Amino acid sequence: MKASLSDQRQILDVAAFDQKTTALNHTASTLPELAELVSTTTKSHNARDLRIAAETELSDVKRELLRAEADVEQIVTRITRDEARLSGGSASPKELEQLQHEVGTLNSRRSELEEVELEIMMRVDEIKARIEDLQGQEAAFTEQINELNIRKENALARINGELESIAKERTETLAAVSPELIALYEKIRSTNNGTGAAALVAGACTGCHLSINTVELKRISEISEDEVVRCEECRCILVRGA
Repeated sequence: MKASLSDQRQILDVAAFDQKTTALNHTASTLPELAELVSTTTKSHNARDLRIAAETELSDVKRELLRAEADVEQIVTRITRDEARLSGGSASPKELEQLQHEVGTLNSRRSELEEVELEIMMRVDEIKARIEDLQGQEAAFTEQINELNIRKENALARINGELESIAKERTETLAAVSPELIALYEKIRSTNNGTGAAALVAGACTGCHLSINTVELKRISEISEDEVVRCEECRCILVRGA
């Protein structure tokens, strides 16, 4: 296949555009913000799940507190009633003795229940503090996520701007290249990890970075400059004098 040296050099420019495009797309897909977003979002979801679990626990403990308060209230009511009978003086000595014993027992029971009530109240306070801490974590993570999204979008905007500029230059360059050479280049590129053309520099192909043997170099030097040469190793278009 033949192609002017100008066409060959321009197809090499196209290859450079394609390499830049590949590199930019890789940069876009591996932005550090993307990994940070995944990590921070996971942490945010974990904090949210822990908060929801804590809120459910708080509801349960509050119901437990209501039961404890009701138990204390019931004991207080009975103590008040018995103390009223004791101070009324209408009961017999035996009844008074029984009432005094019952009041003593009820007061002991009241102390026990109030200790339980206090423990439950302390649990309520602890859970509330935990919920508040988790809400703070969620707010902080949300702020981090917002900042990361802004950084990501700014980075992608810069990359997309470069990609658009490269695509425009590539199109303009291809317009001046023979369709046959373009077709060959695209065919090679599609089966060669994106490399369709490379320069011959210091006896080596810049596509596969392998040195070309002396015999092949001699053969290439004797071929007319409009003859399209292929690298024996990677099969890409080998552009001389680039």
